[in-house]
Amino acid sequence: MSGIGPLEPGEGTRAWDTGEQPESTPNHLRRVRSAFAVRYARHRRATLALAAAAIFLGGGGYLYATRPQRPAQPPPSPTPFPAQTVEVMYAGGRPTPAGAPPRSFSFAVLLSVESGPPVIVTRVTQPYAGLSLVTDPRTPFRTVEGSVRKITITMHVTECGKVPKDAGLPFLDVTLRNTRAMQIQSFILGTRYAQHLSQALKEACGNKITSSPKPARHLN
Repeated sequence: MSGIGPLEPGEGTRAWDTGEQPESTPNHLRRVRSAFAVRYARHRRATLALAAAAIFLGGGGYLYATRPQRPAQPPPSPTPFPAQTVEVMYAGGRPTPAGAPPRSFSFAVLLSVESGPPVIVTRVTQPYAGLSLVTDPRTPFRTVEGSVRKITITMHVTECGKVPKDAGLPFLDVTLRNTRAMQIQSFILGTRYAQHLSQALKEACGNKITSSPKPARHLN
């Protein structure tokens, strides 16, 4: 065998006589490097995921900020009470219908509903004990928003001693109902109605009117 110097040991050869370790990478260092590589890969994936989420959220916020926003809708208004939406006005005298009992007289009123749901008139009365009345149309009847209902009222004197000598501020009590409530509302019909009522009572009773009762009013 020729050559210079001693033969080099092969790779992975352990030198038993000197106790030296081969120059190859130890197993524990390989495990450390492998674990570090795994942690680095996981950290890198988490960082990329967070960055993507931030970009998505930022873009979504920009789109929300630049998109036209609808104005907030106000809450719906509550349904009004029927007495708040109804008006009753005197509309003059009317001929007494055929078949009415003696000492009867008639007049008309106009009932209107200004707003809100339909209103049902369930009853019309007056405060004097010596008088009764009927309506045309008969109650109950319905009136809708924006419409005017003409009502003919025929009063009958049942007892002259219980009607007023001079009706100063006469009124009608009207029972009203809508989807919110039922109310009894007193409507003062004004000077023309007061004059008509006083004259009609004098013609019906003459000198038999002996009292001047004060009716009770409903205040709502």
